[in-house]
Amino acid sequence: MQTYEKYFGKKPRGIWLPECGYIPEADKYLKEFGIQYIITESHGLLYADPTPVYGTYAPIVSPNDIVAFGRDIESSRQVWSSINGYPGDYNYREFYRDIGYDADYEYIKPYIAHNGVRVHTGIKYYRITGDTENKDYYNPTWAMDSVEKQAGHFFDSRQKQITNLAPHMHIPPIILCPYDAELYGHWWYEGPDWLYILFKKIYYDKCDFKLITPGEYIDKYPEIQVSTPCRSSWGANGYSEVWLNTTNDYVHRHLHVAGDKMVELANLFPNEKSKLKKLALNQCARELLLAQSSDWLFIITNGTMVDYAKKRIKDHIGRFTKLYDMLKENNLDEEFLKDISKKDKIFPDIDYMIYY
Repeated sequence: MQTYEKYFGKKPRGIWLPECGYIPEADKYLKEFGIQYIITESHGLLYADPTPVYGTYAPIVSPNDIVAFGRDIESSRQVWSSINGYPGDYNYREFYRDIGYDADYEYIKPYIAHNGVRVHTGIKYYRITGDTENKDYYNPTWAMDSVEKQAGHFFDSRQKQITNLAPHMHIPPIILCPYDAELYGHWWYEGPDWLYILFKKIYYDKCDFKLITPGEYIDKYPEIQVSTPCRSSWGANGYSEVWLNTTNDYVHRHLHVAGDKMVELANLFPNEKSKLKKLALNQCARELLLAQSSDWLFIITNGTMVDYAKKRIKDHIGRFTKLYDMLKENNLDEEFLKDISKKDKIFPDIDYMIYY
């Protein structure tokens, strides 16, 4: 909430929760921080209690007054599907072929990591081509042809979808299309062009629907069915097993202990005046949040770079615990604090008192 307000100059009305995960117990915290609506995975709405009359095509409101919108299945599949989603088009730039790995080592050495490890440079000469190691060179004209076609396909699909739904609803249907920002321009290099062309088509072409935000939709159509969203996430199989299974369950006891200790510190040192102690307390909050990152458990479950993920968890919990002990013993090691503050300097405006 604070980060959003810092960059946008106002509080957000709604969010999607981490990994689009929802549990009914979250409502009280969402209300505490002024969140009016959330975005859930499709089955968070489809399996809500009672069953929503309009499925994911209209929001529901929980008994605790949190409005929930469900991710549209069809539009998500068209973009996200690993089998037939737009980003997999053979004409698009191949993310995984980069001269940091392709070029002769002696040639590329001055331009990669200072220790000589090959890394992505962002310079990628190949297109996806197909399910083959022999990639063809990237052709920007062909890529833009695919962008144009797929923006048109998405536009036509939404037009058809909305036209078919509208006669069966007493309010206009909403098609909710949430995507990770990192898809556009990072994994899908042409993604920003696709968005630009799609929005131009919606503006200039004959169009029976309008772009709208969830907040605007709530303001326009405030009559909303009361229903409790189902526990859900957009992780594999739709619930929590990606982040809690036999490969990674050992981590949670450490996260819970550190979480309790962080609350303890905030209550032991409320509104601390010592600059050094305050730096240490804020660094504790950073280390805890970094340890809690859902990415580490995801990596362990998927079996990719497992040692790295385990090391990150161990490092952050270790640093947190060492700082905790130092604060409790009133014996801060300034050099240690300076070192880890340099390594882990995310969330520059964090205030440990959020745990008070």
